[in-house]
Amino acid sequence: VMLAKEWLLLLAFSLSLAGAQKTLEEVPVQLGFDAHKVEGRWLTVQLATSHTDLVLPDDPLRLSLHSIQTRDSGDIDFVLFEKGEGVCTGVNVTVHPTGLQGQYQGTFEGGRMHVHFVSTDYSNLILYVRIEDNEVTSLWTLLARRMPEDPTWVRQYLNFVEKFHLHKAPVFNTTGQCPPASAVW
Repeated sequence: VMLAKEWLLLLAFSLSLAGAQKTLEEVPVQLGFDAHKVEGRWLTVQLATSHTDLVLPDDPLRLSLHSIQTRDSGDIDFVLFEKGEGVCTGVNVTVHPTGLQGQYQGTFEGGRMHVHFVSTDYSNLILYVRIEDNEVTSLWTLLARRMPEDPTWVRQYLNFVEKFHLHKAPVFNTTGQCPPASAVW
């Protein structure tokens, strides 16, 4: 009887982990999304990931979204700053429309990424990024145009964190710590 009970507990745990692996189709997208309205400077308010090894507070590598730009082609450029070992460098990531509203995809050396603009009022933004390389990593972030953050948006974001079984990660913003955005272009 004890062995059967342990087996059922193990099965229940395995099923709950399997439920944590959400597909792209399960991630919502903002209805009526207008990419031009998300252009400009953003601050990271909250960050969560599907992998616990990416949330270590003593990890010397920090990645921060600085701003979002759109192109006439419909592509979106994310201007990121990467800080590691005391050096801060600018990184541009370009994603292309998939043909589905609010959904974009792009490639990078060794993998590809999918981006969903989950929810926005254009002053706050919940962004989902799925990175596929040797493994699949889901990143969710709550962005805002200014601080302090809006508690309504924080609650909405935390509901996604709970629903998708994510781990909160340390937040890094680049205010005054990296070269200006114009230096990366």
